[in-house]
Amino acid sequence: MHTLEKEKLSGLSLGAGKNMVTQLLVINLTIYIFLFFTLVIYKMEDVGEPRFYQDIIAYLRVPSSPALALARPWTLLTAMFTQIQVASIFSNMVWLWVFGSILQHLAGYLRIVPLYLFGGIVANIFFVLGMQFIPGFQALSAGGGYMGAAGSVMAIAIGVTVFAPGYRIFPLLAGGGIPLWIITTIYLALTLGTHFTTPGAVVYLPMLAGGAIAGGIYMQQWKKGNDWGRGYNKIAFRFSHMFHPPAQATIPAEMLKASAGEANGEAPYKKVGKVPEQRINEILEKISANGITSLTADEKETLLRASKTE
Repeated sequence: MHTLEKEKLSGLSLGAGKNMVTQLLVINLTIYIFLFFTLVIYKMEDVGEPRFYQDIIAYLRVPSSPALALARPWTLLTAMFTQIQVASIFSNMVWLWVFGSILQHLAGYLRIVPLYLFGGIVANIFFVLGMQFIPGFQALSAGGGYMGAAGSVMAIAIGVTVFAPGYRIFPLLAGGGIPLWIITTIYLALTLGTHFTTPGAVVYLPMLAGGAIAGGIYMQQWKKGNDWGRGYNKIAFRFSHMFHPPAQATIPAEMLKASAGEANGEAPYKKVGKVPEQRINEILEKISANGITSLTADEKETLLRASKTE
């Protein structure tokens, strides 16, 4: 009964079966729509787009000036959710869905938000450092700044590729599907190509490098059993369950331990068996939290028997 009750938790909780990729997409799109209509209002009231950037965007994006960035430290967080250009939000959200869905499938929903935040913060720090120490960058973006989810998306893309480079998508295609590293190569080529060909966009390359480094290190550590996002997940669970009954507010065991594994790109099980529903719910909850690679041999065998048709 305890397992079945968890399935009914509200959408605000980090309970089993939660799709954190979808929630990040919703948050990003909601903020984009809010900023877009705010810009429309500024234009309708004849205040002007420059005033919109001065009054609002300047306090949300990471400033290119290190001194100003230190005075507005919250921008390291807000910048990764601030996007106003259609091409930027569309591209970032598509790639977030692609790589985030794969990572959530392989490593569980508990990896998604911590890696998104960690990668974005490190990426924004790299941007500020690049503006400070790389000659010529300040001249290219004097008085400007950076905003967008590109650093966070890069962290997730590189993180899942480091974790499972040989994982294959579309396995029904000839050759067993497309290896993940090929999709990542295409993503890198498109992203870097855009930044090299767009005037002034070269200043954002340190940001992308920071996101890539953060994602790679984060998932390497998780493979070794060091879950850097454990603290965040526990705090988020406590906050989201603040008004839940005590029985539902107990932190699940999956959040208290790191459970990593190796992903070889093969399907975790086939439909051939049947077992008690409660046991299946427990295994599915584990997959949701830590991915299919966290299953033991016995749990995989249980799933083999779970869907056997009579």
